[in-house]
Amino acid sequence: MNFKKYFNQQNTFILIGLVIALVIPQAFKSSQYVMLLITTVLLYAILASAWNIIGGMAGQLDLAAAAYLGLGAFTTGTLLIQWNITPWVGMFLGGLIAMGLAILIGFPLFGFKVKELWYAISSSALVVVLQSLFMMWNEVGGPTEKYLPSGSSPWYSLRFNTYVPYYYIMVTILVVVILINRWIRYSKLGYSLLALGEDEDAVEVLGVNSQLSKLKALAIYAFICGVVGGLYACIYGYVHPAFFDTSMSMEITILGIVGGMGFIYGPAMAAIVMVSFREFLRASLGSQLAGLYLAVYAIILIVVALFQPRGIAPLFERGLKKIQTYFAELKRGHKADA
Repeated sequence: MNFKKYFNQQNTFILIGLVIALVIPQAFKSSQYVMLLITTVLLYAILASAWNIIGGMAGQLDLAAAAYLGLGAFTTGTLLIQWNITPWVGMFLGGLIAMGLAILIGFPLFGFKVKELWYAISSSALVVVLQSLFMMWNEVGGPTEKYLPSGSSPWYSLRFNTYVPYYYIMVTILVVVILINRWIRYSKLGYSLLALGEDEDAVEVLGVNSQLSKLKALAIYAFICGVVGGLYACIYGYVHPAFFDTSMSMEITILGIVGGMGFIYGPAMAAIVMVSFREFLRASLGSQLAGLYLAVYAIILIVVALFQPRGIAPLFERGLKKIQTYFAELKRGHKADA
């Protein structure tokens, strides 16, 4: 077996990233606050990577991530509170419910070719509608928090005394979501979505069913958000209609755009960099002047939009290619010297 093909620069960087991901909890496990922040960063990375399927590839400005996340959270939380059904089941049921609602909403929208600004408004309205619905639905939601029971086994109820297990679960989900992005990107569905994002009318002339393709992307995106929503409820230990947060949906969309629409690793990279920096600014500047960190965060976004309009992923790829070229030239130079 030829092992040399596995030891290229790209696989080396992936291996280094995995090693760092495994070491981080050992370095910060004594600080639960830091572990919660890192887990939150991974949550945004997963949601931004999921958004990349419908927004980055298909070109649909979806602002309903918090709607699907909230549905997954309430499904998981309600099943655990009322019937003691483990979140391992509740998360996937929440994902299926979020997927069903997405298809129900997306079928007429895509059928009538609602897109761009009007699709963004429609998807954003879904978050507000669900928040109002669960605020009035006292049996499931209501204006007060409903706390999740700890249960006898932390792995059954997913209620731990430390954030380290949540971190590892988030890392696993992020790797799976990135692999799903990669699989879709180089599949027939991915090529169709990328073409639809450029010119939907021209692609339909070639025989591509735009409604079906976008529904598939929307369903996958909603399912991932619903699954993560269940884990989100377990991390914070309660469910509340505030989970249907329009600002969260907006931030996920911004991260997807800043990371690079259609790039596999871009949204996750943007979430790791931007959300980490946002939390650093909140911790360092929030006590001095409330809200100042938001202004600094906004300036950074404007700078990225002005000087790197395609996102930070192309910049990273150019840097990676330069590093690969450097090592290749170095290797050839060593051979020549020999």
